[in-house]
Amino acid sequence: MKTELSIDRITEDKLYDLAELFKVFGDSTRMRILFHLFETPEVNVGDLAEALSMTVSAISHQLKILKQWKLVRSRRNGKQIYYSLADEHVRLIIEMAMEHIGED
Repeated sequence: MKTELSIDRITEDKLYDLAELFKVFGDSTRMRILFHLFETPEVNVGDLAEALSMTVSAISHQLKILKQWKLVRSRRNGKQIYYSLADEHVRLIIEMAMEHIGED
């Protein structure tokens, strides 16, 4: 389903939500997490913290935000919770942004 990009067709609430979504992408820690999830499709908080040289608490905080915005999803296996990208849209948004800034 494609959304028509016309200012006349979008509500103030949708514009606000869009701006807030881009704020989520505006944090380098969250971007590091998302990039790690590109390469490791599913990972628990401890392994992610170790891979990014951060504390479990810091990673958990950022994952909560990413999950609230439906950019990552979680799956419980016993006491462990595993995180992955929510869907292909997340990868596409970042790939398009990278193309826009001219990076590979």
